[in-house]
Amino acid sequence: MVQAWYMDESADDPRLPHRTEPARPVGLEQLRRLGVLYWKVPGTTAPKAPALARRRSGRNSSWGQIKTFYEEHLHLDDEIRYILDGSGYFDVRDQDDRWIRIFMEKGDLITLPAGIYHRFTLDEQNYVKAMRLFVGDPVWTPYNRPADHLEARGQYLRFLAQST
Repeated sequence: MVQAWYMDESADDPRLPHRTEPARPVGLEQLRRLGVLYWKVPGTTAPKAPALARRRSGRNSSWGQIKTFYEEHLHLDDEIRYILDGSGYFDVRDQDDRWIRIFMEKGDLITLPAGIYHRFTLDEQNYVKAMRLFVGDPVWTPYNRPADHLEARGQYLRFLAQST
């Protein structure tokens, strides 16, 4: 099951969990309202595994390579990541611009919608092996914040307005 929570405002080591006090957990339904999709795909170690292939084919995705970015950014296409080994955190902004931290570990698959501000960091284990899936031709262009002028951001904001 997904582990997600609102982050505190601390500027300490980004590899720490940064849970608010008191804790404010975030469930799958709240993530879905932000356009963030999550699946647990246990026992998958290769791109051709049937469970992962079903997720990939449903979104017309192909395989790519991970790049880690802690600077806040967005993409013009969905970001789809599968964690092969290790662990780390995806941080996403909610509709009120607050950070939600999503813990990712081996077997986790996540889709972040085009236009959502996000970032990724390792956790205290300092290791993750992940793959990126692409919709259509592989494109990996991050647009650091502010990028509100981009059409993908506008489309995402319209999606948020309809889902809340």
